[in-house]
Amino acid sequence: MRITLLCVSVLMCTGVFAQEHFSGINTSRRVGLLNASLNPAELVNLSKTCEVNILNFSANVSNNKITFGDLVSGSDDFESKLFSGNEPVNLRADIDIMGPAFGIKINKWAFAITSAAKVKANIVDVDVNLGNAVTSSNVNPLIGTSIINTNYNQRAAATTWGEISLSAARELYNDNVNKLSAGVTFNLLFPGSFANMSADRFRGNIVTVNGDSSLTDTQANLNFAYSGSLANDFTDTGNYSEFFAGGLNGFSTDIGVNYQWLDPTDSKQYKINAGLSVKNLGSMTFKDNNNSSNNYRLNIPEGEYLDLDQFQNVTNIEEIEDILVNSGFLTTLSSNRDFKVQMPALLAAYADVRLYRRWYVTGYLQQELKKDDANDQIAQQNLYTITPRYSASFFEAYVPLSVSDIAGFTAGLGFRLGGFFIGSGSILSAGVSDTQQADFYMGFRFGI
Repeated sequence: MRITLLCVSVLMCTGVFAQEHFSGINTSRRVGLLNASLNPAELVNLSKTCEVNILNFSANVSNNKITFGDLVSGSDDFESKLFSGNEPVNLRADIDIMGPAFGIKINKWAFAITSAAKVKANIVDVDVNLGNAVTSSNVNPLIGTSIINTNYNQRAAATTWGEISLSAARELYNDNVNKLSAGVTFNLLFPGSFANMSADRFRGNIVTVNGDSSLTDTQANLNFAYSGSLANDFTDTGNYSEFFAGGLNGFSTDIGVNYQWLDPTDSKQYKINAGLSVKNLGSMTFKDNNNSSNNYRLNIPEGEYLDLDQFQNVTNIEEIEDILVNSGFLTTLSSNRDFKVQMPALLAAYADVRLYRRWYVTGYLQQELKKDDANDQIAQQNLYTITPRYSASFFEAYVPLSVSDIAGFTAGLGFRLGGFFIGSGSILSAGVSDTQQADFYMGFRFGI
């Protein structure tokens, strides 16, 4: 069963990946709408009175199995690499496209309207023995038994959606040394497509004879949910391009505060720029014609068997669900047509410190606020980044150094020339070691 293609298709259609969107440039001293997407309070710090965004693109992935060398080698053997070793598989893949946007400062106020398209695909805590048995029978042993006993929810999921956001911020206090601002963003959410497969508290035996694997003496709680194009075929990368198909059916909020310790000799410079924001507080509802969300209890008695080879060539969730339903081993627990998906809420905190003249260093922390194991939850990850930078008015160079809870340590490099920027969150670490991520982002904006 090509569970991994739910996420791998996202990787293949972009070719480049990272762990944090716009790492380094989103905390730049040249404040723009990217900074405001991290913290809406930054709107009052726009470098120009008006800011126009043309297009920003970022694709990123973090995982604990596939290395940078695997990606650039052109190998298509992702399934066997993902399900190697003993540690459960975790993968977070994201695409963030920030489209046309406009921001403006008016005295102590600032406002913005932005547009975005997003993809999130995840593998969460999938047992390697189960993954190997249902995806790669050709590498299974001739004879053997694997015992699986997990107390968590294993998931493969993907979500696409569009956003139109309205932001406002205000300067609350300014004595020419200390400046305090606050802001809020209201995100109008347009669900595109969704797919989720999960097995909660899976306990069972995988029996392999002559390379053919079957399940026996098995119990688990299963969920199959889908909406939109991802229900039809999760191996077709074109199905990940549905962003606004579901119409306006959701809402979320970002709230932030910002503090600047200003340089008394130059009001346009700061010694410290620090911010705190809470993002993605909300949910969206999927209401497509092909919507389905079903919960089952799987029970395969000892001595009876479910042949896993029949999942090898399926390409959509409905086929997988039909095979299991027809096996007679499922009991329906609940069934819903429309369903709600929770946004990936997170806490973001950062501080940009001016060291000397045009030299700065930024610390950034991202902490998820909800666990990733719920079937209705879009997954997020935790990370920490330190970014030393040289920042002039027209040119900027920076080196983001990150640690995430999935891919570990990475080092990147980025540049800005006026309103154009290009960068990677992991290109330096990829050059010196076989890191488990790769990435690329770029964009263009201008101020008036």
